[in-house]
Amino acid sequence: MTFRTRLTLIVALAVAVAVVGASAITYVLVRGELRGEVDDALRERVGSVRLHVVTNSDGDPFLDLPPERFGGAEGITQLVTSDGEAIRSPAPNVELPVSERARLTAAGEGGSFFADASVAGTHLRVYTLPVDRPGLALQIARPLDEVDAALERIRGLLVLIAAAGIALAAGLGLVVSRTVLAPVQRLTRAAEDVTETRDLSRRIDDDGSDELSRLAATFNTMLAALEGSARAQRQLVSDASHELRTPLTSLRTNIEVLSRDATLPPGEREKLLEDVTEQLGEMTALIAELVELARGDQTPTEPEEVRLDLVTVDAIERTRRNRPGVSFETELETSLIRGVPATIERAVSNLLDNAAKWSPQGGTVEVSVRGGELTVRDHGPGIAAADLPFVFDRFYRADSARGMPGSGLGLAIVRQVAEAHGGAVSAEPADGGGTRMQLRLPAAVDTSS
Repeated sequence: MTFRTRLTLIVALAVAVAVVGASAITYVLVRGELRGEVDDALRERVGSVRLHVVTNSDGDPFLDLPPERFGGAEGITQLVTSDGEAIRSPAPNVELPVSERARLTAAGEGGSFFADASVAGTHLRVYTLPVDRPGLALQIARPLDEVDAALERIRGLLVLIAAAGIALAAGLGLVVSRTVLAPVQRLTRAAEDVTETRDLSRRIDDDGSDELSRLAATFNTMLAALEGSARAQRQLVSDASHELRTPLTSLRTNIEVLSRDATLPPGEREKLLEDVTEQLGEMTALIAELVELARGDQTPTEPEEVRLDLVTVDAIERTRRNRPGVSFETELETSLIRGVPATIERAVSNLLDNAAKWSPQGGTVEVSVRGGELTVRDHGPGIAAADLPFVFDRFYRADSARGMPGSGLGLAIVRQVAEAHGGAVSAEPADGGGTRMQLRLPAAVDTSS
């Protein structure tokens, strides 16, 4: 069963319940009103009937009433004794049923009451009340034929009205479901179109402020994010292919030379082998950074408290071993942040390695940590103003860096780690030359107090 069908049925059922309920209430109110009029008429007749409750010469009670027509509007009347005996009016010769409650009323143990009875196939309304003679009760009955006929007609009309209401509700439910589900159908068609064509640039109308418009806006946002992710993925693959092409070509050439020419002088052979080893190392580093970059696209899980100052100390020691010609001046304050230790360590190491790479032989790199912020300043040639906006882009390498080793991914990984932790990274020229880079990460919340 489709959602539209379910919605139509729910709307139709809700309206049907309302119509049937209203019809039932109407019927009960009309029935009470009609029967109430009969009860009022019976009460009014009591005054005139009481005058005709007399006793004969033997002292026995009887009703001195003119002949009554059974089934007529005036009804029939009888007396009831405490023994349950019925004393009828002269005519008609019809006896009303005497209930235990009527006997108790005659005995003075109960009050007046109304009840329904059926005599000779005629539906009657019977009013029983005590009279001013001990041991007697008066019963006055009136037929309900007219009331029952009127109620029968009303029931028929209400059934027709209810049926028409249910049919109208079903039609309205279909219209409502089509109107309500129109935006959802547009979303469905858009999703199916994207699935079929792989066109993530597709958008749908999200004007309005209701829930469905918000759903459409969210869907458009999701498509935009997917489009950006797909574009970045294609760019990454394209850039990686471009970056890998040059070392692969050079590596292949060197290997072919080594395999074809066995008479190379030992010096040239060793140089080619060193080139092959160096190229393999560069490719290994490039692939490792590509893997790191791909992993960094995933949302970090299980963050924990990290001492940024201690992470920086460890990273400085590793950089010293790799680049012994550079010294480090540090100013490290205790700084507690929350994040994934492995990715933070990689970002810090990349910043320090980049600064050391651009520092002159015997140069100094200044490192400071304060309040969740790491600042790294080198005394190298600096970054041109035209290159500053792009230094954290994937595979971007300034003209001055073309001849230096590296993949152009190190600083991109730094930015990715910063953004994944809700932080940021920036680069700016330093006073007196060189470059200052700052990695800002949110400090951990202190829950000790």
